[in-house]
Amino acid sequence: MTEIAPVTGPELVTYADELAALLVDTVNGGSSVGFLAPLDRAEAASWWRERAAHVEAGHHMVWLARDGERVVGTIGLIRASLPNARHRAEVAKLMVRPSAQGQGLGRRLLAAAEEAAVGAGITLLILDTESGSPAERLYRSAGWTESGSIPDYAGNPAGELRPTTFYYRTPCAPAASGEAQ
Repeated sequence: MTEIAPVTGPELVTYADELAALLVDTVNGGSSVGFLAPLDRAEAASWWRERAAHVEAGHHMVWLARDGERVVGTIGLIRASLPNARHRAEVAKLMVRPSAQGQGLGRRLLAAAEEAAVGAGITLLILDTESGSPAERLYRSAGWTESGSIPDYAGNPAGELRPTTFYYRTPCAPAASGEAQ
């Protein structure tokens, strides 16, 4: 069974190389998570190590999904920093290795982040994803509400400008009846 657990800043550094491999596979596989392909593994590992200070400061929360010692997925929450926005956080870098996809792991990672948000007093979660991506099906079925789309918002891994769809969810709200669990 795949274990999902939050990590500390030092643990994030420990797993930076495995997370880098996951990020590289995700980007080079065509998923839009903020980086361009081909992504260098050293650059990806450095990016993860830089997150450690944010995790230790409580601005960023990260969960790892591990199958044994192998990292097979991750998700993050980035807390808003402005005084009038401390009630919200952004879901970031939901990634699942291709070999672990289709088994509900993305949904489990999303649920772990939502549960932690409730515990942290976060009442609004937001995220964005490339319009038309497979991720949209996950977010909709998990009870997220589409708030709109912006054309040419971000480049996909090939650098082509693509529309982005924004979603929100109040994590204390139960999923609508009839939705897949």
